[in-house]
Amino acid sequence: MDSFLVRGGNPLHGEVSVSGAKNAALPILCASLLTADPVRVGNVPRLRDINTCLRLLGSMGVQCFWHGENELALRAEEISEPIASYDLVKTMRASILVLGPLVARFGEASVSLPGGCAIGQRPVDQHIKGLQAMGAEIHIEKGYIHAKAKRLKGARIVTDMVTVTGTENLMMAAALADGTTVIENAAREPEVVDLAKMLLKMGAQIEGIGTDTITVQGVDKLNGCDYTVMPDRIEAGTFLCAVAACGGDIVLNNADAPSMDATLEKLRAAGLSIDVEGQRVRARMAGRPKAVGARTAPFPGFATDMQAQLMAVNCVADGTAVINETIFENRFMHVQELVRLGAHIEIEGHTAIVKGVPQLDGATVMATDLRASAGLVIAALAAKDETRIDRIYHLDRGYDRMEEKLRKLGADVKRVSE
Repeated sequence: MDSFLVRGGNPLHGEVSVSGAKNAALPILCASLLTADPVRVGNVPRLRDINTCLRLLGSMGVQCFWHGENELALRAEEISEPIASYDLVKTMRASILVLGPLVARFGEASVSLPGGCAIGQRPVDQHIKGLQAMGAEIHIEKGYIHAKAKRLKGARIVTDMVTVTGTENLMMAAALADGTTVIENAAREPEVVDLAKMLLKMGAQIEGIGTDTITVQGVDKLNGCDYTVMPDRIEAGTFLCAVAACGGDIVLNNADAPSMDATLEKLRAAGLSIDVEGQRVRARMAGRPKAVGARTAPFPGFATDMQAQLMAVNCVADGTAVINETIFENRFMHVQELVRLGAHIEIEGHTAIVKGVPQLDGATVMATDLRASAGLVIAALAAKDETRIDRIYHLDRGYDRMEEKLRKLGADVKRVSE
């Protein structure tokens, strides 16, 4: 099992390029199931979750080939089995995204109930409710969702909560349905917009992209296309939090600043100087950050996927910050690990009260989920002495060669395997 050894206390300097967005690439790869034609996807990050997705698609008969470093060619001309097995789905909740495309194009699907990070309950009832409204017969047996429909029918769907993967699943299913589907209370995240843009290139008819009401006019057939995945706003935000905590002067290339407004606002309030020029973002920090609170919310609010990273900044900030987590009930598991590094944090329900300290200490800590691991890396970079972060495979699920990029910025980070 791999670990990181991080010797902190040094400001960051240099340039790195932001990889493609994991949360956009996964649904885009699953969308290849909607057509028999070839699909080419560029700017795909090299991640554990991407490899899991490709194994899942390959197990169904989808042809998947890498071209160069970050381009994938996929073809779902024939599907041997419309089944997503437990062994693959248990490690990545996004595997549920094959459900809508399979039912829409092939009329049936069996998908294991998903797993993923242990950050709280993330039920798929909204996916099921939406597909049932479109005429699918669904039953759950022995841990699998079994769905059938000769052809899905357009319907009006009002989700009980804002759900990103639910919106994506239903939008893909509706693209091949008979008639018009209206998805109300839809997610507005940039990654949902990115998927919709790809579906448009495939011939889908979608209106209301980026709003909370998406209207999809179903078509008989979708075609293949070439598409480039958007930059990862969470990876970019993570590097910005790192320089805010450690100080320094860094440049991010291939960054999508408009998708990061909430993160940029918080970090500017913390004292980070940020200059944006197209897809180039420069960030400078001369002193200790100022404490800044946050409340997680669906886009365009502050992303729950940035909560752990901002908390790490607040651990070394001047003042006290209050962070409210409204999306996942178990997303404070990194707190006890930050405390091991000398952080002063109190938890009251879904609220964390963080009193900044001048400097953290090195220690051995354990990553509990994907974004928690990123927060621990930031804290370790700001700590004195050496920190060991175990179970770093969580980080590999969502960050493309993070240690290499950090070393380009002058950080002392080493991966060790046991």
